[in-house]
Amino acid sequence: MDMTVPAYRAGTGPRPDPPPHAARAAVDDLFRVHAIGLVRFALMLVGDQTTAEDVVQEAFLGLYRGWDRLRDPDAVLGYLRTAVVNGARSVHRSRGRARLLRVLHDPPVWSAEAAAMDREDHRAVLAAIARLPRRQREVLALKYYLDLSEHEVAAILRVSRGTVAATGARALATLARQLREDQ
Repeated sequence: MDMTVPAYRAGTGPRPDPPPHAARAAVDDLFRVHAIGLVRFALMLVGDQTTAEDVVQEAFLGLYRGWDRLRDPDAVLGYLRTAVVNGARSVHRSRGRARLLRVLHDPPVWSAEAAAMDREDHRAVLAAIARLPRRQREVLALKYYLDLSEHEVAAILRVSRGTVAATGARALATLARQLREDQ
């Protein structure tokens, strides 16, 4: 494996835009030389090896896709580092959103029969919700699953607060009727 830095990296001056095969070769060379260090850097930012490798891979993919727009070949490593930092920030934003949407665990049950009944009740409710019209499902999900106010739901759906209240009331009535019929 050749561990030397390509000529363009050594600052040999301006170079013409490479043909696609040259871009691939250049990015391949950069990957061989810098990938391990960038993965270690990303690991410090994101905390797990798999995600760090994904972040670095995305950075190299972005470099390859944007190779023809590269202005300063001597700044490639800086570009990659910046891309890794931005990728790590995206990972943290995604993790933060996931934590906000995390479903609370069910409370412990006292018997296997009670757990089976509880799961069956959940399935029945989800099946009944799936049969509701789209707008009613949206209102129930926003209002009760995400615990948003009627004003927030109205803003998201771009309807009036009264529409949200009426739609929610109709959805709950339909849901109650469907669940009674299913039993």
